[in-house]
Amino acid sequence: GMTSHDAVMAVRRMLGVRRVGHTGTLDPGAAGVLPIVVGKATRLVQWMQKADKSYRAEMTLGVETDTLDAAGKTTAMNTDFAIPVSRLVDQMHLQLGHILQTPPMVSSVKVDGERLYKAALRGDEVERPKRAVRIDHIEIIKIFPHGTLDLNFGARVLFAVTCSKGTYIRSLVADIGRALGCGAHLSFLVRTR
Repeated sequence: GMTSHDAVMAVRRMLGVRRVGHTGTLDPGAAGVLPIVVGKATRLVQWMQKADKSYRAEMTLGVETDTLDAAGKTTAMNTDFAIPVSRLVDQMHLQLGHILQTPPMVSSVKVDGERLYKAALRGDEVERPKRAVRIDHIEIIKIFPHGTLDLNFGARVLFAVTCSKGTYIRSLVADIGRALGCGAHLSFLVRTR
């Protein structure tokens, strides 16, 4: 529930230091690594933000939301599908390399000088330019329910991903769900590196 800015403010209060920054926004619904830099180290932010990141994520199939994650309102539901796991693996592998990705409306990306989440709070949908990102590694860790041959409504897929700066795992999951024809949302995210 804490934003990256909240974390910076908490460290400022704890240390009594004005110059504090973070090296890459982490969504309030996510957990994990958020490097904080203090004092003269804030000069390193511009280089540290460019570093690749790794995540452990869970996608839930059959439900789409307005925020592309579990915090959002359901916008579409598909309860009637049976997708072979091999098809999911193929779709995930199609995401490897350089891809174009549309950032979610609820994000800190600026369009015309305004952060998208502010427009989303007003209920506005803003044209968002696609951005070039890179997926270096994507691997399924576990599928729930365990032992299933076909993925059905409510199936959850825990996976690991390593990607470039600026990649939205929520958008990655939504894109995979659309490509599978069942829809999906990000139900869990932790940044591991």
